[in-house]
Amino acid sequence: MLTKALRIYGKEDLRLEEFELPEMKDDEIVAKVISDSICMSSYKAAMQGADHKRVPNDCAENPTIIGHEFCGEIVKVGAKWADKFVPGQKFSIQPALNYKGSQDAPGYSFRYIGGDATYVLIPNEVMEMDCLLPYSGDAFFKGSLAEPLSCVIGTFHAMYHTKLGVYTHDMGIVEGGKMAILAGVGPMGLAAIDYIIHCDRRPSLLVVTDIDDARLARAASILSVEEAAKNGIELHYVNTGKGDPVADLMEISGGTGYNDVLVFAPVAPVVEQADAILAFDGCLNFFAGPSKKDFSAKFNFYNVHYNYTHIVGTSGGNTDDMREALTMMSEGKLNPAILVTHIGGMDAAKETTLNLPSIPGGKKLIYTHISMPLVAIADFAKLGETDPKFAKLAEITERHNGLWSYEAEEYLLANSESI
Repeated sequence: MLTKALRIYGKEDLRLEEFELPEMKDDEIVAKVISDSICMSSYKAAMQGADHKRVPNDCAENPTIIGHEFCGEIVKVGAKWADKFVPGQKFSIQPALNYKGSQDAPGYSFRYIGGDATYVLIPNEVMEMDCLLPYSGDAFFKGSLAEPLSCVIGTFHAMYHTKLGVYTHDMGIVEGGKMAILAGVGPMGLAAIDYIIHCDRRPSLLVVTDIDDARLARAASILSVEEAAKNGIELHYVNTGKGDPVADLMEISGGTGYNDVLVFAPVAPVVEQADAILAFDGCLNFFAGPSKKDFSAKFNFYNVHYNYTHIVGTSGGNTDDMREALTMMSEGKLNPAILVTHIGGMDAAKETTLNLPSIPGGKKLIYTHISMPLVAIADFAKLGETDPKFAKLAEITERHNGLWSYEAEEYLLANSESI
């Protein structure tokens, strides 16, 4: 089968090429990729080439397909897996296979499977490790975002608490407790708010902070105080760029502090705010990955000793977290569209990947079977002044509170030039 894919040959050397996939073996599966969400990890792989721990040393001679946050449809199933998968079935993939201790992963290490491709050959180890995940939701882009959503879900599962005199950790947040999400109105912060409002273990009080009123207002329009209240949560959006943020946050908590505090920006003052508002046995989760290896902030060790405060960090989710994301999306409990800010076709994947840090906004979503430059959703209306396609997309996204949607995806796929 002929495929078109973006392959990595070395440092900053990505090439969009057409080539034949090998014949499928009995223990393999052929699939059609529809969408891929570009991850910063793909940028790192593109910058490092063979020096990246997941990219093979011989990628210059045997290039691999880049992209690991993808969703599509199964086309053909080998005999070994015919009792578990069927053609036409939607799927997502957990790229962290951990197959026999190897760090090889789709989107980095394999010649015939990766997200930036029209068709892929899924190797046996993906199914052996139960990492080919069926998806029953409507939109393909949601399946692409299951992996980044799993990172958010995993961070809540990683929280832990203790009981005096008992040397075990009770995993998860304090149900019915008090929670703060600091610097929490970026795309991943919004995903965290969405999850904690709609999951089955929720706080009674949730405070979300930022230092920009416009961003806070936007967050409140997407994930409203009223929606949180329907699920038993008292939600506050607070600008900590004004007044005394620690005093203000402590006052909202009733003076007791917060059981669970999540930090969504690698900024020392934000980390120190989080430390200062922890309750007895409070858990601080440092979600934001810093780019500087020497990043540090002050932490109150008096409180560590006498108030049993503690810290945890997470940098990804596991397969169970992905399954939870896929299930909640299929049930309409999570809306990953809040992550997406840009849309593009396969011919935009190379430049998007190589320039990802300099492109503002949240997730950049690539549809692998169409030709289209990378476009910000916010720019649809302006482009629509001269292009009817973008005028229609602007209309659709406006009806969905400025967010990408299944309706927008359906229209784009039906009205775009093939790659």
